[in-house]
Amino acid sequence: MSEDDGMDRSITNRYPNEYLNSLDPTGLPPFKLELKVGSPIILLRNIAPKDGLCNGTRMMVVRCSSRIIEVKILKGEQFDKLTFIPRISLSPSSSDFPFHMTRRQFPVRLAYAMTINKSQGQSVKFVGVDLRTPVFSHGQLYVALSRCTSFDRITVLLPQEETDSTTNIVYPEVLL
Repeated sequence: MSEDDGMDRSITNRYPNEYLNSLDPTGLPPFKLELKVGSPIILLRNIAPKDGLCNGTRMMVVRCSSRIIEVKILKGEQFDKLTFIPRISLSPSSSDFPFHMTRRQFPVRLAYAMTINKSQGQSVKFVGVDLRTPVFSHGQLYVALSRCTSFDRITVLLPQEETDSTTNIVYPEVLL
């Protein structure tokens, strides 16, 4: 469902297409994006902020075609609104590649799971938090545990040796 374009062909012709398609730079959706009706997805770019289509907006796939995805917005003022997501040309914000890469793809990722930082500002009915690796920044545990609309719908996964606690990072100077 994507095509890599806008690349310097004199450089990229040195690399097999399979290799270029396997690259997964930060901020870009994968080359092959497999979506099904009912899949939760998250928007990776600001497309139309006035219409609720901002980076981090959670949506559900309603219909797919090769050039457009029909989605239902799952949060905010535009909740339950049907809208369309087109394929757009995307470039990584930074890369270590010896060439400039542009990928034409839908600016979305599957959102069955997300990082704590990406969840900030979201409200969800059920939350599972994987704390086998403890949080590492001030406020992360609070953000993770406060995304859920009801405390009894939160599940926390701790390391086997920990039965009921985890480390919470708090910098008192930030609270002053």
